[in-house]
Order: sequence, then C-alpha cells, then structure tokens
Amino acid sequence: MIRAPIFALLLLLPNMVLAQPVAAQRQMVVASHPLAAEAGQAMLRAGGSAVDAAVAVQAMLTLVEPQSSGVGGGAFLLHWDPASRALTGWDGRETAPAAARGDLFLREGRPMPFLDAIVGGRAVGVPGVMRMLEEAHRAHGKLPWADLFAPAIRLADEGFPVSPRLSRSIAAQAETLRRDPGARALFFGADGAPLAEGTVLRNPALAATLRALAEQGANALHSGPIAVDIVRAVRGHANPGLMTADDLAGYAPRRLAAICMPYRAFTVCGVPPPSGGAVVLQILGLLGHFDLAGLDPASADAAMLLGEAGRLAFADRNQFMADPGFSPVPVVGLLEPAYLTARAQALSLDRAISAPRPGNPRRYGAPLASQPPQPENGTAHFSIVDAEGRAVAMTTTVESPFGARVLVRGFMLNNQLSDFSFRPELEGRPIANRVEGGKRPRSSMSPMMAFRDGELDSVAGSPGGSRIIGYVAQSLAAMLDWDMDPQAAAALPHVGALNGVTELEQGTVAAGLAPGLIGRSVPVELHEMNSGLNLIRVQREGESRRLLGGTDPRGEGAVAGD
Repeated sequence: MIRAPIFALLLLLPNMVLAQPVAAQRQMVVASHPLAAEAGQAMLRAGGSAVDAAVAVQAMLTLVEPQSSGVGGGAFLLHWDPASRALTGWDGRETAPAAARGDLFLREGRPMPFLDAIVGGRAVGVPGVMRMLEEAHRAHGKLPWADLFAPAIRLADEGFPVSPRLSRSIAAQAETLRRDPGARALFFGADGAPLAEGTVLRNPALAATLRALAEQGANALHSGPIAVDIVRAVRGHANPGLMTADDLAGYAPRRLAAICMPYRAFTVCGVPPPSGGAVVLQILGLLGHFDLAGLDPASADAAMLLGEAGRLAFADRNQFMADPGFSPVPVVGLLEPAYLTARAQALSLDRAISAPRPGNPRRYGAPLASQPPQPENGTAHFSIVDAEGRAVAMTTTVESPFGARVLVRGFMLNNQLSDFSFRPELEGRPIANRVEGGKRPRSSMSPMMAFRDGELDSVAGSPGGSRIIGYVAQSLAAMLDWDMDPQAAAALPHVGALNGVTELEQGTVAAGLAPGLIGRSVPVELHEMNSGLNLIRVQREGESRRLLGGTDPRGEGAVAGD
C-alpha cells in the first residue's frame, strides 16, 4: 500500500496542508497547468493514447505557459507500451546550426555575459519537439493528428485567463521581452504594463500556427512560410544567429533504447544522453549502497546521502556528459555496479567529500575537459498513463524563461544553445559539451519511469534547470524507498546537489538541517528551489490497478484522471 507517512506532516512547505493524491481507475494526466491537463484528458476520453494526450498537452502549454515550453523548443520523451513490453526513448533536443563553431559565445576570446548571449538569435537552436512528437505519434498514436490541436486552437482564438505564474514571469522578464515587438504586443497592455493575473490573453497568431501544424504536420515549422519567419527572426536580430532554412528542413529526432538500472526491488529507466537520465541513475546507484528506507526523510543523515551522492554524480556529469553523436559518453561504464560500488566508498554519514572529482569509468577515447552546467529554467514536465496502460514521461523546454525572448507566429523561440559550454576548451583540452554544428547541447531534463516485477510503478519528471536531476532523484527515492504517495513526494522540501555544493530549500524545514551538515564539512547553500514535479504511481491488487497522481505545490499543476 502506497502511503503518505506521518512524518510527511513535518516536511510540508510553509502554509501548506497535506494534500491527498488524486486517484483514478483508468487513465491520468498530470501537467503543469490545469488547461493542459484538461486538453490531455480530452484526448484520452476520446479513446486516444498517451502520446495523443502528450501532443495535446504540448500544444496547450505553448499557449498557456509560453515562458516554459512550446513548439519552438525541444523535449525528451519516454514511452512505455505494456502490450509489446517496449520502453522507448525519444530525443527531440534542439541542434546547433551547421555553421556553429566553438567560438559562438566568445567575445574577444572570452565567454560572453550570459544575458548578452541568450537574448536574440545567437542561442536559438533548431527546434525539435514537434518533429519528435510527430514521429512518436506515428509509432504510438491512435487519434488523427489534426484532432490533437483542437483544444489549444480554440483557446488561442477565444483567450484564456493569465495565471499568477505567467503574470509574474512576464513582469520578471519585462526588460528583455519589451525589446521584441511581437512579445511586447502579446504580453503587455496598451499602457505598457505586464499583463495582470486574470487578464484574458488571446493569441490568434498561435492559433494559425497550430492550424498549420494540424494540417501539415511538423513540416509547417520546418519548411514554408513559418520556417522563413523563424530564420529571418534568428539571422536578422541585433544579436544574430546562424540558423538556415537547410538547418530547419534537415532536423531529425532520435528514437533510442531507454537506459535502465536495478534499484532495490525496482528497475528505474530514463532517456540516454544528452538527457540527464544517466545522472539520476548514478545518484540512485550510489544511494543503493545505503539503507535509505531506514532513515527519516527529514533527517540530516538522509540529506547527507542525497547531497553527497549528487555531488559525486555531478562531478562525472561535468566531465563526461554531452551529445554522444559527437563525444563518446561512457554510459555503460558510469552505471556499472562495480564502478558505482567503488564510487560509493567515498560516501560517509560523518564527513563530506572535500572536493568531488570525476571517476574513471570504463570508456573509449581521450579524456575531455570538465565544464560546469549553464542555467536552464524555462521548462515543463508532464506524466500520462492511458486506459491501456501505456505511459509517457515528457520534459519539454524553451530553456530560459521565454527562451530567446523572440516571438515568431505566436510562439517563443528557444535559447537552447546556451546549454553548451561557452568555452570550447579548457587548459588546452576540448570540452565535451562544446559548440559544434549539428550537435545537441547537454541537458538536465530527466523524464523517468520505475518498474516492479515488470509492471509500471512510477512516472516522474520535473522542470528546474540543472536542479532537475536532484528533484527527480529525490522524488524517486521518496516513492521507492520511503513509499510515499506522489503528492507527498512532490511536496517534499528539496535537498540536492549542484556541482560541488549541497543545496537546501530555503523557507522549509530542510533549511534547518544546514548547521548539522556544515558540522560534517558539507558545503551548504540555501536557495529558492522552484521545481515542478508531476508524478504518477500505479497501485496494483491482482488484476486491478489504481492510479495516484501528485503535482508540485510550488507550481500551478493539475491532475486530471478518470
């Protein structure tokens, strides 16, 4: 029996009551906006598959959550089909234009200031999310492609009320959004003020784009008039990029075998690099050497293990993770039991590792230089289980809030190339995640699933930039080790690592663990940690099943189930 332990009452965010998970018998969508969850649910009620629902959710998020994701961005998707016992990863990550080189973000030989780099065309990658969804729909869809866009088209024409989060995001990014005429016209009133919560926002240009996608498929974005406008916006900006019509036309998603690893009585799976799934698996593989279930989730010991495992995994991530089509990524070596056992010997409940360094996994090729991650915040995640047990975990992004702050045909362009290293080399050695033409930047996005006895147990993922990895690892530990229901797991105050630092969520009881951890020599920082976990767990009793959904109380997510 999945439970919300009594200690969860002690872990709540301030001013929160202990919410119960939403239960359903047949099917469920958990998404970062209620209108997106409803759009996905409408497809399931029409007899659609989990992938059908995913297309509808993404179309709606483009409208109602433009700061986080949209058709101008990229995504990773994990799909489970119980009938064929097939678990498939889909890589719709953006690519660098063919002409991009390692000096893209250098100015007089030095890395550009981050904001200078991301606003405009320079950091726009070739969008991949719609090509990916189109291919996934061909493989796993049931409803006609065109039907999946109807809810978003209707609301784009009629309008929807601006949510508190969208209003705050517009205000926070007002300075750069106002520089783009299209964004200024869409997100600001006649008086120049950012749209207030509750304002009805209509986006007829996006409705037209979605109609084109419905009628023509992803080709509507990758060739023809919309593609011409994308290239013009990128290359004609004051901070120009290098994208061409050939780059757009040539984009192709990748269909991949999922990567999986045993964890306790479960098997946990994710999408291969350049996603963050392998790093989440590394963290769990390190935690697996300790009796986490025997620890109080609110304790300093639990925080110590989560933080130290994350610090070690990030050391490996920064050294090895990149697009495997360009740099060899030793995924097998990083997840080998012998390697994880050797790495776990450095973990202690008494004293922190002084300076975590990358290990020496079984690999091929010359060593590459290490590079720290870039910020990544404009992201969403949704989890879906359909009536036939098929499941989708999909994390989707335009990178920073509102991406490149460039609006084309009603949608925001991404600034995904800023996830590359701004430096092509370090101390004379090439950096694995350097810019190269056609390459996909390293990502933290980590859509994950867990299985028990060959049956689906959990669907998980979150937005949150480089912190996604820690958010997802902690939520999986909460569900798989502490047997929490998904709502309790999503509400846990965050403890995680970012590079060599253990981070605690400020304003929560987790922050109170700082003195004890500092006493163990842990480098600690308190941060606002705005995750957006959307989780599903499957309860089984004989032949029957029950779905439980939970959404992060820090966001505006919703669970829609039948």
